[in-house]
Amino acid sequence: MHDKTLSELATALAAGEFSSRELTEHYLERIQRLDGELNSFITVTAEQALASADAADAARARGNVGALNGLPLALKDLFCTRGVRTSCGSRMLDNFESPYDATVVERLAAAGALSLGKTNMDEFAMGSSNENSYYGPVKNPWDLAAVPGGSSGGSAAAVAAGLVPAALGTDTGGSIRQPAAFCGITGLKPTYGRVSRYGMVAYASSLDQAGPMAYSAEDCALLLEAIAGHDPRDSTSVARGVPNYRDELSASLSGLRIGLPREYFGEGLDPGVESAIREAIKVYEGLGASVQEVSLPHTDLAIPAYYVIAPAEASSNLSRFDGVRFGHRCENPSDLIDLYKRSRAEGFGTEVKRRILMGTHTLSEGFFDAYYKKAQQVRRLIRQDFLDAFEEVDVLMGPAAPTPAFDLGAKKDPLSMYLQDVYTIAINLAGIPGISVPAGFVGRRPTGLQILGPHFSEQHLLNVAHQFQQATDWHRRRPAFGEENS
Repeated sequence: MHDKTLSELATALAAGEFSSRELTEHYLERIQRLDGELNSFITVTAEQALASADAADAARARGNVGALNGLPLALKDLFCTRGVRTSCGSRMLDNFESPYDATVVERLAAAGALSLGKTNMDEFAMGSSNENSYYGPVKNPWDLAAVPGGSSGGSAAAVAAGLVPAALGTDTGGSIRQPAAFCGITGLKPTYGRVSRYGMVAYASSLDQAGPMAYSAEDCALLLEAIAGHDPRDSTSVARGVPNYRDELSASLSGLRIGLPREYFGEGLDPGVESAIREAIKVYEGLGASVQEVSLPHTDLAIPAYYVIAPAEASSNLSRFDGVRFGHRCENPSDLIDLYKRSRAEGFGTEVKRRILMGTHTLSEGFFDAYYKKAQQVRRLIRQDFLDAFEEVDVLMGPAAPTPAFDLGAKKDPLSMYLQDVYTIAINLAGIPGISVPAGFVGRRPTGLQILGPHFSEQHLLNVAHQFQQATDWHRRRPAFGEENS
């Protein structure tokens, strides 16, 4: 069962090939048997999942089913889930059980999906390797010596290893697309405002966006239909209708205009990754697309702008974790200041502290105009680069990451880690959608093709990705991890 896509499982469930309970038990058994080595889950909710599966089977018997009825999923551990630990991969929230559900959690449940648990992640979504988690690093199922990417590395690894058919992640600077590329699955970052952020613990509020991670573009379309749409509880949620994202998956790509940003094919790009991406472009040419070079001239400013804006927003968002209302609280504080200092020093990890300090500095008196305001001005220029490019072409294509997955512990300094997001960060600054699809291997480690489109073009992006997956089988490849014992 676990090598099937979400869409195939939905068809099999509807045909009565197995029950939701049988499907859920199958995945829970794999998690119990295999995740000790991967560490992709923080919390497994087996009893709740089985109860939900029984309810789904009963609903199907009555003919009352949603699009995701009885299908098991996993949630990155920063989506508030009622009665379940929501830790954000941090000691700070190790003891926090949410009293309510995030909007996306509600919508998945309304569509009939059930959750197997909460997946591991870089602490408060700050990282590109999933090595910053309080619960330990996640390993890549294609090569246990490699990272799965971050910050949604637990979701990516769990899907790739067949521990769950799909999962939700979040993307602030590449945290869906980069781990999807490293783990050989499909990951979609929607347009900013397309999916509600209510109940999603914030890292950088103007950049964060939730999205699906699964084997195929068709699966991502199925999930996006369930979670997208306006939410009055989120002021950044856009009041715009939700199309049926599966309606145009099979549309012809004849006449598609593809732009290749020259800035995405220069220094720092691994030759093996570049070769895989250029082979993928040839597939599109065979499908009737035309290719031309374009320029995104402010690409080199994306990382410095991001690492001013995102930490500034994080320093504000994370100030709520103070040891008073919820979360970690130090023992025997001498006074209120001691409570704040020690609770935060003990609760936050090194990378989170680094970004809080960076953000607080850039927002401080005398530095706001020089750093934060200037970064926002650069952000506008980066957005305009994309708007100009989409006047010439329909989509942009390039690598999702400059290298395949690197070894655990290989990136010793922060800057080398930050540079892993060189092709993904600008997309969040501009607010446009992007998808990473499997596009081959460098050695035994996967690589991903990133496809970008104008704001709210998810339906077209999914069509472009799906047609590639009809012409190739990269998304069908599965790691051998765990199979010798299955």
